[in-house]
Amino acid sequence: MKSLRGERLSAEYQKAVYEVISTSLKNKTNNIKGLVSVTGADVSPDLKNAKIYVSILAKNDEEEKATFDEICAHAGFIRHELAHMMRSRTVPELRFFRDESMDYGDKIDRLIKEISEKENGENNQ
Repeated sequence: MKSLRGERLSAEYQKAVYEVISTSLKNKTNNIKGLVSVTGADVSPDLKNAKIYVSILAKNDEEEKATFDEICAHAGFIRHELAHMMRSRTVPELRFFRDESMDYGDKIDRLIKEISEKENGENNQ
């Protein structure tokens, strides 16, 4: 169970990482394509590590993967920018993870739609 301070810090890091990616990193490199969202952050209690969950909406899978790889490659740069933004003694090491929940939700929606279409087709016969 997270403390109130841990939850607050996670929310602050989520906002700050999004801001760095959408401004500084996008200006630094041209390899950030598509729409990047930081969907979550989980800062460890000792403030040494942070898991950052990223969702990317791109034209195709290759562009999405390239954007994620670029974000991961610039984790040190993002951490450096966070050190200037955040007013804390330490800035955690950042580890990025893809948030697949949007894809999973889309898959569930398609399955439900298929089932309802089949049921409607059987009822019409």
